[in-house]
Order: sequence, then C-alpha cells, then structure tokens
Amino acid sequence: MTDYYEILGVSKDAGKDEIKSAFRKKARTLHPDVNKAPDAEEKFKELGKAYETLIDDNKRATYDRYGEDGLKNAGFNTGGPFDGGFGDLNDILNSFMGGMGGFGFGFNSRRDPNAPQPGDDLRLDIELTFEEAVFGLKKNIKFDHLEVCPECGGTGAEKGSKPETCPTCHGTGQVQQVMRTPLGAFSQISTCPDCHGSGQKISKPCKNCKGAGKIEKEKSIDIKIPAGVDNMSKIRVAGEGDAGSNGGPAGDLFVVIHVKSSDYFKRDGIHVFTKLEITPAQAVLGDEVTIKTLDGETTIKIPAGCQNGNTVKIKGAGVPVISRPSQRGDHIVVVSVVIPTTISEEEKNLYRKLYELNTGKKAQGNILEKVKGVFH
Repeated sequence: MTDYYEILGVSKDAGKDEIKSAFRKKARTLHPDVNKAPDAEEKFKELGKAYETLIDDNKRATYDRYGEDGLKNAGFNTGGPFDGGFGDLNDILNSFMGGMGGFGFGFNSRRDPNAPQPGDDLRLDIELTFEEAVFGLKKNIKFDHLEVCPECGGTGAEKGSKPETCPTCHGTGQVQQVMRTPLGAFSQISTCPDCHGSGQKISKPCKNCKGAGKIEKEKSIDIKIPAGVDNMSKIRVAGEGDAGSNGGPAGDLFVVIHVKSSDYFKRDGIHVFTKLEITPAQAVLGDEVTIKTLDGETTIKIPAGCQNGNTVKIKGAGVPVISRPSQRGDHIVVVSVVIPTTISEEEKNLYRKLYELNTGKKAQGNILEKVKGVFH
C-alpha cells in the first residue's frame, strides 16, 4: 500500500504548512528536469498525487480512513496533477509564492487599496564645474513633482462629494478568477478594470486635478552639495519626490551630479594630477617654480637631476573626503622635460660644449638632434 505521508516525509498529524514545505523540498530534488535517475519521473508523479490528496481536507479524511482504494470508490480523481505533463519546475514552485493558491488551496492575502501608499521617487540631473564639485556649495534647484491637490485634498472628488465604493470589486481593488490547469486549481488575482485598483469610483471628479488627486507643480529649493562629490554622485533629498496616496509619505528626490572636466586638473578619486613642463636646464640643475593648485598658487621645488615623468607630491592639496572633509587627497605634479625646437646662437654654442663634455666628441651636423640624444 502506498503511504502518502511517507512519500512526503511528514507525520500523520502534519499541518498544511508543513505539507506544503515538504512538497517544495521534495519537488526540487525529484523533478525530471533536475533528477536524471530512471525512477525520478515516477517518484515525482507519486509526490504530486500525495500532495494533492493530503492538502485537501476531504480527500485526506477519506484516505486516512480507507486508503487509496477508498479514494477511488468515493469518486475522487486519483490520477495526480502530473499525469498530463510536468511543467516547468519554477512555475510549480512559484505557485506557492505571493499568497497565490496552487493545487487546490486559495488566495490568502489582499492588498488594501485604501491603505497609505508612498509617492514615487524622482531624479534630477545637474552639472557642476570641477571646482564646485571639489569644494561643494549651496545650490538652488528647480524641478517638477506631484503635490496633493489643494482643492480636493487628494480625494479626486469635487468639493461636496466623495468617492464611492467600486461595485465591481466591492472596494478591494482586485478581482479574482479561478483557473483549472493540469496542476490543479489556481486563483488568479488581477487589478479591478473599473477602478484600476483604487477600490473607489468618482462620479464627480475634481475640476482642478481632473480626479487624479494630485497636480504637477514646479518647486524651487536650496540643497547643500558636500565637498568632494564626483561624477555620477547621488544626493538624496528626502520627501521632495511625488506626493503619496491616501495619506502616504512623499517619495524622495535624487540629485545626480555631472562634473565638467577641467583642462588643467585631472582627478583620480581624492587625488588630482597636473602636468608641469620644464627645460633640460631646470631638470639638470633643479629649480623652484610656481604652479596653480586647487587652493591658489604655490611654489614647489624641482630636485636636481629630475627625470622626465618624475612626480612631485603636494600633500593635502587634493580633493576632500566626503565623509571627512577635513581630510584631503594629494596634488601630484607630473614633470615633463621639454626639448626646445628653436634656440638662439648662444644656446647652440652652450649645447655644443655640453655635447662635447658628455661625449668627448666634436659636435657636427644638426646640434638640436645631438642635444636630444643627450637628454634621451
């Protein structure tokens, strides 16, 4: 004799939740798409038959008293839900989710259409200069959002009237249909087509908002942009999105930052980079030069013997850390030794002597080409 309780792995006093849970676990391992054992198909059919029997109170009572033969004699269908095919495993398991009934059990929960609903979040894109992003600022922004209609207070109904309960869904905002499939009876819940899920119908719409309960309005506010924001940074402004429904809270406004590139500074996280061109003489002998930084002009020292591509670091002159604005990255100066393309006669003579000193040979031909050879 087939023992349905043993097939599901539950005790004879198991509740429906335990039976559903056991079926889910077993179905994952026995479905023919997953289990390639020769007897997996037959075991999966038995699993479905056991579940369909024990989840139904009448079938279970008959089975407990008379066994499988008693089900046949009582006129119950004992073929099982999977005799006509198995279906997709995800579809089978999803039938247990979201309160939707499957294999004979019904819909368990419904959303209250008149419960407070939060408003939608909004996005606003703004552009900042490189320096504004580095140091932050207070900025005025303008945007459109939905506000509660002042004429009807958000009901959507004209003054002196009020919304009525939808006769189609009786105020639930949803309609239910029962579908019968090879897997059993399913309760399909959909939004009411007459009230579009609100549960109410408005016979006299508000003229100001045309029954929507909300109106679109431009708003202007000041926001604080913190120092150190980068390209595509987001700033959340709470409560400045679209108005909620039925007294629900407004959504949020998300300001997305777009930073203009700088011709002088290049940013990498909290560090900034600039390029400094120096002459061969400065590279050899060293020098002190004035450069532009985020904080204004400053003097840096180029060490003697500086090579092309060497860097000079100015600590704490970079971008502030957003969470700790008192801390900043570094300003890194990348040195580029530039060979002159045109020089005076006096410079030619000096380079000629330099060439002879470095090579021990007499300078001939194009002196500039030989000078390049010295520095590369």
